[in-house]
Amino acid sequence: MDISIWIVNIIVLASVLGTDLGRREVTKARLLRPAIAAAVIVPLYVKHPATSGAGLALELGGAALGLVLGLAAATLMKVRREEATGKIQTHTGAAYAALWTGVVGARLAFSYGAQHWFTQSLGRWMYTHQVSVDALTDTLVVMAIAMLLARTGALAAKRGAVASRAGRAQMLAV
Repeated sequence: MDISIWIVNIIVLASVLGTDLGRREVTKARLLRPAIAAAVIVPLYVKHPATSGAGLALELGGAALGLVLGLAAATLMKVRREEATGKIQTHTGAAYAALWTGVVGARLAFSYGAQHWFTQSLGRWMYTHQVSVDALTDTLVVMAIAMLLARTGALAAKRGAVASRAGRAQMLAV
């Protein structure tokens, strides 16, 4: 594992908690930022994606797990339209922060452990299953980005639903 895992995870955690924790307005920029981050991070850090075998299965599994965790995070994010201002805002708290921090902490602990705690057993597993170090690293990066994008997609969908309900309510009030 190289420093890229640490960089990606710290960037993801800082950006998510910095933009989501507490009460925050949902803007187009807030929805676009994670896609821009992914567009920058993936080409920089996913150098040699696996195209077959166990490496590809691992990377796809990481992406799937990231999607599930991102959707789980989105369930902890309440999206409401503020009556006074009409702005759509999210409300998140300790559970949301704990989920993100726990997931990022687990990825970082795995990365550290791969180099210091269970290097030999992981190496044997990788050799047996023909998984390269690049595939393992890519899996962790892809998982982080998939979690971020799934959360953002769910946020966009929730924002749309709240805006749609607000529009219907306005039409009925007329």
